[in-house]
Amino acid sequence: MSRVELESFFKSFTLFFSSLGILIATLFYLNYTKEIQTLDEKLFSQMRVCSFSLSCDQFKVDFVTPRGQKLYTLYKDMNGLSSYYPIPNSQKYIMSLTFSQKSYNQELQKLQQSALFDFLAVLVIVIILSVIFSIYALYPLRNALLLTQEFIKDILHDFNTPLSSLRLNTSMLKKEMGESKKMQRIEQSVENILNLQQHLRSYLHNHTLENEKFDLKSIVETQINMLEKNYPDIKFKIFLKSKYLFTNKDALSRIISNLLTNAAKYNKSHGFVEISYNSKTDTLYVIDIGKGIKNPKRIFNRFYKEQERGIGIGLHIVKKLCDELGIIINVKSELNKGSEFSLDLSKLTLK
Repeated sequence: MSRVELESFFKSFTLFFSSLGILIATLFYLNYTKEIQTLDEKLFSQMRVCSFSLSCDQFKVDFVTPRGQKLYTLYKDMNGLSSYYPIPNSQKYIMSLTFSQKSYNQELQKLQQSALFDFLAVLVIVIILSVIFSIYALYPLRNALLLTQEFIKDILHDFNTPLSSLRLNTSMLKKEMGESKKMQRIEQSVENILNLQQHLRSYLHNHTLENEKFDLKSIVETQINMLEKNYPDIKFKIFLKSKYLFTNKDALSRIISNLLTNAAKYNKSHGFVEISYNSKTDTLYVIDIGKGIKNPKRIFNRFYKEQERGIGIGLHIVKKLCDELGIIINVKSELNKGSEFSLDLSKLTLK
């Protein structure tokens, strides 16, 4: 199961199980209180029989002076259960029958054990039903995800032919016209599409990431060198010394590439992008002075976008890769003032 499927499964299971669990627990509690009432009525009935025969070992029989006690009434207190009955031809004394608290607690324990056993048995059945229900509820989501993935795979496959044609024709044009800034931009755009293609493939395949040691500064500089060609009016400011990490280099490169690309793409004319690193907290910051984000809490949702450009999966993939690498990503933004993305790299740094 994918992470989305597992999340959906556990949410469905929790909702179904907790709902039935609360309902069953309430019913068992009500039934248990009725069982106690039945036990009290049973003991009271036995007391009444005992008041005639006096052949009852479980009750303590005594004769007491009347002090306002009601006859033929069951009393329950800290000493147990008791009831009072008249003695024929006697006005001075009445009969007292008592069922000790110890014996009463033993009877209650039997009821509790029986109720608990029945409750656990029903709970096991509810767990099985909850699992079945959750799996059944998961099928529509799974089918939708499979259709989406197949659709993306088909698109990625269809990219190959026009991309190959672009690369071939670009190479031919370079031979005819020579190197130029326009040709470099075309080549860089093709490389960006290829990177996006690889980006989507890794997202679909959920491959196992292989870790290696590398310098964070070199990745940032490489990404900036590529972006400066496409965004010549944006100034990139780097406040970063060499910092070695141990994680998947390709995945982290894609995270940084996406953040820097967005910072440049949605920046102001002749704006700047600042990349800095706080060595005390091992946090990388990407700051721009661009358009800002209206709903920062929603930008990591799949297909959410606030601009007409793009399809709204870039930052969703960034969040997915961050989760896989153990990076905590946060964002602060204000409309028309810019955005600040922070990456907590403390789990990846080599001390």
